[in-house]
Amino acid sequence: MQCPCGSNISFKQCCFLFINQQAQARSPEQLMRSRYSAYAKKSADYIYNTYAESSRAHQSLTDILAWAKDTKWLKLTINSASEYADINIKKSINSDKKEDRSNTVCFSAYYQHQGTYFIMKETSRFIVEDSQWRYLDGEVSINEELPTPKRNELCFCYSNKKFKQCCGS
Repeated sequence: MQCPCGSNISFKQCCFLFINQQAQARSPEQLMRSRYSAYAKKSADYIYNTYAESSRAHQSLTDILAWAKDTKWLKLTINSASEYADINIKKSINSDKKEDRSNTVCFSAYYQHQGTYFIMKETSRFIVEDSQWRYLDGEVSINEELPTPKRNELCFCYSNKKFKQCCGS
């Protein structure tokens, strides 16, 4: 089974390794992809544990799991990811400044919630805590409902497949 993060490799060889703590994300993009896959696989513990400590205080494991269960994640597209310093070289990252854009990932996610399709675009910020990348926060620029395509129309997720063979299946 292909990984939900869109990496074109199997889930077991990709995000499964991070979610099951067999490997650590080496970049903000890897962490972003693994968090998306964790939502798709309903792995609320991983999502909760990969929040930065300051952000985790505002999260609830129950709420994360409820959102994951009520949502079908359809496609992730990484629009851009910043350059980053290797976690072993860069010991601390200044995450207090809002203008610090050095560890960001901009992405689009397509999802279905309560029978309705949506697209969300977010710019996420990441920091290093305890020698691991953590999700600090994100700024959602778009979160809007999408019209449901007809069965034989091209899917809205830009897969170049018919809707009935893609997100509508």
